Amino acid sequence: MEAGGPGTCGGGAETRGSEGRLAPESRVHFRVTRFIMEAGVKLGMRSIPIATACTIYHKFFCEINLDAYDPYLVAMSSLYLAGKVEEQHLRTRDIINVSNRYFHPGSDPLELDSRFWEIRDSIVQCELLVLRVLRFQVSFQHPHKYLLHYLVSLKNWLNRYSWQRTPVSVTAWALLQDSYHGGLCLRFRAQHIAVAVIHLALQAYGVEVPAEAEAEKPWWQAIDTEMDQ
Repeated sequence: MEAGGPGTCGGGAETRGSEGRLAPESRVHFRVTRFIMEAGVKLGMRSIPIATACTIYHKFFCEINLDAYDPYLVAMSSLYLAGKVEEQHLRTRDIINVSNRYFHPGSDPLELDSRFWEIRDSIVQCELLVLRVLRFQVSFQHPHKYLLHYLVSLKNWLNRYSWQRTPVSVTAWALLQDSYHGGLCLRFRAQHIAVAVIHLALQAYGVEVPAEAEAEKPWWQAIDTEMDQ
């Protein structure tokens, strides 16, 4: 699989130590992107805006050292910015209250006092910083539409019993969401990620694509003629 173009970087990738554990920076990114996903759901965001928020976050920290800015502030600004990019606008007040309850479960919404306005100003200023660092390139192609297309094609190829008894589709979607905990979204093309999560889901349940062994090319090239190895 080919790495993506100008936006490629290794900073958002999951790096592991000698014992196979996630490196400290990767653990931070994992926790913060988990916050983005959970906050996004509570804010009623669709899957694409949440994916965009995660991508903005990872791309920012490909350019900036993790110690330079509070990653959770960058995450909040990424949610705010992603809402604009994907035309699902969010109020800063909602982002602040959802974030406050995430960090302080059971707490009441913040009063409109000096602390609230300080947080709001920080989110807006951080949004401007993110835009400058990313040179206003905050529109991304996500794997979701490719994954949907490939799954529909595979469903028509597989026998109905194999498809119904194994949650290949649900697993592929879950794997795609999980991939945004790291920087795969910046390192690989959207089509390749879609194929990868389906391939992994098929392997996990031992499902074989009919006649693949005798075929001249793998199933993903049969689905998309522009797909390379």
